[in-house]
Amino acid sequence: MGLSRRNFSALAGTAVLGLALGGSADGSCAYAAPAPPAGSPRPDRQRHTVGFDRHSLVVDGRRLVLWSGELHPFRLPSPSLWRDVLEKMRAHGYNAVSIYVSWNYHSPAPGHYDFTGIRDLDLFLRMAAETGLYVVLRPGPYINAEIDAGGFPGWLTVTKGTARTADPTYLAHVDEWLTRVDAIVAGHQYTRGTGTVLLYQIENEYDAFVTQPTGPAYMSHLYKKVRADGIDVPLFHNDKSRNGYWLPGSFDTGGEQGRWLYGFDGYPTPSQNPPDWGTFGTGGITGGATASPETPGFVPEFGGGWFDPWGGVWFKQKGYAESRRTRDAAYERRFYLTNLANGITLHNVYMTYGGTSWGWLPAPVVYTSYDYGAAFDEGRNATDKLVPMHQLGHLLQRVPDFAALERAADVKAAGLKVYHLTNPDTGAHVYVLRNDTAATVTSTLPVDGADLPVTVPARDARLLAAGLGLGRRRLRYSTAQPMLALTAGRREIAVLTGRRGEPTVTALECAERPTVTVHAGTARHTWADGVLRIEAELDGLTRVAVSGDGVSTPLLLLLADDETSLRLWPRDTPSGTVLAYGPHLVRSVTLEGTTARLTGDTVRAADLEVWAPRGVEELEWNGEELDVERTASGSLRAGRELPGAAVPALPALGGWRRCEENPEADPDHDDTSWRRADLTVSHSTTPVPAGQPVLFADDYGFHYGDVWYRGRLTGDTDARSVSLSYSTGTQGLLMAWLDGEPLGTHRMPVPDNSTVRRGTWTATAGFELPEAAGDGTDRVLSVLVRRMQHDQDGNALDTHKAARGLTAVTFEGAGPEVRWRLQGAPAADPVRGPQNTGGLHGERAGWHLPGFADGGWPRAELPRADRRQGVTWYRTTFRLAVDPGTDASIGLVLDDDPERAYRVQIFLNGWNMGQYINDVGPQHTFVLPNGILRTRGSNTLALAVLSDGTTESGPARAGLTLLGAAAGGVEVTPVPSPGLS
Repeated sequence: MGLSRRNFSALAGTAVLGLALGGSADGSCAYAAPAPPAGSPRPDRQRHTVGFDRHSLVVDGRRLVLWSGELHPFRLPSPSLWRDVLEKMRAHGYNAVSIYVSWNYHSPAPGHYDFTGIRDLDLFLRMAAETGLYVVLRPGPYINAEIDAGGFPGWLTVTKGTARTADPTYLAHVDEWLTRVDAIVAGHQYTRGTGTVLLYQIENEYDAFVTQPTGPAYMSHLYKKVRADGIDVPLFHNDKSRNGYWLPGSFDTGGEQGRWLYGFDGYPTPSQNPPDWGTFGTGGITGGATASPETPGFVPEFGGGWFDPWGGVWFKQKGYAESRRTRDAAYERRFYLTNLANGITLHNVYMTYGGTSWGWLPAPVVYTSYDYGAAFDEGRNATDKLVPMHQLGHLLQRVPDFAALERAADVKAAGLKVYHLTNPDTGAHVYVLRNDTAATVTSTLPVDGADLPVTVPARDARLLAAGLGLGRRRLRYSTAQPMLALTAGRREIAVLTGRRGEPTVTALECAERPTVTVHAGTARHTWADGVLRIEAELDGLTRVAVSGDGVSTPLLLLLADDETSLRLWPRDTPSGTVLAYGPHLVRSVTLEGTTARLTGDTVRAADLEVWAPRGVEELEWNGEELDVERTASGSLRAGRELPGAAVPALPALGGWRRCEENPEADPDHDDTSWRRADLTVSHSTTPVPAGQPVLFADDYGFHYGDVWYRGRLTGDTDARSVSLSYSTGTQGLLMAWLDGEPLGTHRMPVPDNSTVRRGTWTATAGFELPEAAGDGTDRVLSVLVRRMQHDQDGNALDTHKAARGLTAVTFEGAGPEVRWRLQGAPAADPVRGPQNTGGLHGERAGWHLPGFADGGWPRAELPRADRRQGVTWYRTTFRLAVDPGTDASIGLVLDDDPERAYRVQIFLNGWNMGQYINDVGPQHTFVLPNGILRTRGSNTLALAVLSDGTTESGPARAGLTLLGAAAGGVEVTPVPSPGLS
């Protein structure tokens, strides 16, 4: 919708919002821009300062708005792919990455730490620095994160001392952990110029013992320990909610002041209106950012999606596609722009790439996929949610006005919630307009007595600006959203965006009549009273050149619809700034002499166009020289389209071999090497039954995966029934055999809305027993417990120490003497780590590993229809021949009749890529990350199928699926996948 002549004249004839025209002393319309924001970091070996005031971080004296995304290296077990996701984040406007470092991932046993291979923290931090991203480091010691035990190592569950307190035993373990982490991190701090670590978090959402001595003492200990380890960047904590916990001055920091930030986490649901947690809120200690008025607004975690539980009750069994749909780009605009309006200038989106909780990593409440409905899906593909992240990220990096906004006079637009802010130093005004209704709202925004037409779609929001500096010119107003302003060669370039088909009006202050040329698209322009007015309907990329207005550098105004804006890639180089347009992704730009060398990805065939500094005349794309032509808008355009991705052919999975296991159920099985259950006391929070030994798996060193028990019954063995009490994580189960004959299976229930957060489940399984032979021979009771994972410890109650496995065994009708032995996972895999394997016979015998000699196993075809209690293994190999220049993301799909009760552990080249539960779901597709997956070569796939015998079990269908493909990608180094030695 265009402005009426009356409204336009009113705007053109006044200084909008009381702003001066910004003319220079000689009468030109040049705009004196403020100091630029802090740029992309790099390890330059120079000392840097990192501080803050109430508005923002201040890095080397320049303001920085932190636009960060959460990524967990442990959820992407292929280090080459870390670079892939980091480069995608950087290109799409993020200037920081936030990471947890999970204690359990690096420590298989007390005093043992592994920071090699997939656990190479030093490598990740180097990659982040090479990519140009700041790092927000979060090493706990407790992290929560929907990971086993909240990040505590399995061995910590059997130590004395209360975790997350000032207990000296616990703190001794913590100090050992932090010493190892900090020795790596200290050398990557931005303050030293040797890396890009900018901020460091201690603990995580700690709301326990706040008013008791042990709480502040614990936080003080962590603070002083980190400082003693040489960490000198600002420290912070993330308040679990807006409680005002751990504000500056709330605990002893050893006399250090001004180096502690208050932050709070927020996960509002899409059905509610975005909350005001800052400038426009209720204020006070529980008001979010207002709790700490002398530090900038900081949200260390803000919802970029949400996790999905076993059974999928939260998302109607539709999985993460539904999470992404309900927390889409419109959700991001409404909630993230509201945060920006409320003075949040440190903003981290959890998650930006969710990844995979492979092996036995996930906390009980979640299944294998941790896609999260994030902006990048589990297969590393960009989603539609990147539109606002891309636009706002580049805006906040390149336009300095947003780092120090103050609340301005309230304005109203009918049907919309309006936030009005101003930067008192630059005179810029910002409006966030939010539509909380289910229908599109068209309204008018009053601007100094004039009515600016605005349209906001249902449950969406938009950002408008007035008086904003675009290089050396000032934007009087626009109904399109600013995205970036930069200088490339002989011209300034400004980009404004909005929905496709949307009419826009943009006004620039020009004291002299400009020369205006429309190079592409359709636009109308007029000039009067010192204001150039441009009207256009957004469709692709409209290009309007402005010159001759008294500013020596011409302006290229680019008006882009949302989809097109995702194909604009600004990049700073030592030789100047470059703006590229066209490809699916631009990863890097290097200027050498007269050549601009770009690397990146294409999904479909795409044009390539580059605005570059003076003297650049040639283009290269992924190492290939391109014929180019100079366009009327000053860019270099490739003479032909860049080719799209070749779609790789995926083989059908066949040639299966099959073998049944669980010899542990055989009464004659040799268990003499098993661990004797001879402990009588435990540090678990689960009581030890009087008169019985400790049966908890963790107390015997079996921290992950399945555990077997064998009880030899002597004496009076003619019991009528047995009651087996056990404790597991969500979806645990127990199977029992007596003298090799199945007694049955007991399963924990599928969680519903009332139990979905329960991390520890206890039950007693009762089984009738057949009569004894009466000859006085011993009987053998065999029990398999799928223990699932340890509970988290979010409330600091040592809930991670709840028992896993059998807890008590009682008999009715007789009182046999029982000698128990148990067996779990073998020693931790030296490459894959302790969370990779459990205690199944096949795992202990290496059936999951490449090179295992399965030639003697019978051949099998899918679908299968077995009915037995226990474990059956399936193995096959397959070859891939993906083109070397194609980044193909590939998954494994398992599917079957949901009435069939069985579950599958999936091993790819020996790596445990997750657990499928056919009759629970909702996950059916499992990502197979490149590096572990040999995209050019042979792969071994092993499926360990656990069935309860109540129904026929599969698998029925197992196949490979293409999750995404791009021409380009990063070079992938194979992840070591040792076979059976």
